[in-house]
Amino acid sequence: MASKTTEKVIEVARAIAPLMVVVGVLQVTLVHAPLELFLQFIAGAFLAGVGMVLLLLGVDLGILPMGRFIGAELPQKGSLALILAVAFALGFATTAAEPDVLVLAGQADEASGGSIPKIAVLYVIAGGVGLFTALGSARIIFGWPIKYLVVGAYLAMLVLALFTPDQFVALSFDAGSVTTGVLTAPVLIAIAMGLSSVLAGRSAVGDGFGISGLVSVGAILSVLLMGVLWS
Repeated sequence: MASKTTEKVIEVARAIAPLMVVVGVLQVTLVHAPLELFLQFIAGAFLAGVGMVLLLLGVDLGILPMGRFIGAELPQKGSLALILAVAFALGFATTAAEPDVLVLAGQADEASGGSIPKIAVLYVIAGGVGLFTALGSARIIFGWPIKYLVVGAYLAMLVLALFTPDQFVALSFDAGSVTTGVLTAPVLIAIAMGLSSVLAGRSAVGDGFGISGLVSVGAILSVLLMGVLWS
């Protein structure tokens, strides 16, 4: 536990250090923000670092092992409907709790003056991720080539973008990026790898990976559809 904590502290420190250096240089040379504001930035960066350490420890020690176990255990139940239902539920739940998604939904609400409610954006993105998590699980079970799913999804995305208001097109692409955050991506990859590990003749790399990219397309498509219906 101690070695794992030290490893995460070093990892987070390396991630935050460049930001601290850049802001520090800008403070000294160009922006000259009030001292109180600069000190608030330092305190905030420290608190964010502590939070990141705790979050990454929680993911490594508990969330990832449980995700792999669930993925490996579900096929033993012999029910395709159960696997897809659990995949959808986990994709939805982890996305609804993803910090990046919460930030994006809140900013969309604020920037639109409340015309695009935070709760609607959050649940639409989570629903798209849930559906494509189920689709990705079906791909692993049936051995469908991921390239065909990705090509079909991107073609649908491009067509939908032609009929969606500009503000929703922009929002949809940001929605795709925030679904690959520190919580959602590890959980979904762990489930996929656990699922592929118990299926005969499957590659952990070929089948276990790719789901994160696939579900990000689901988020994009769901927000584009929201834009078509909203308008």
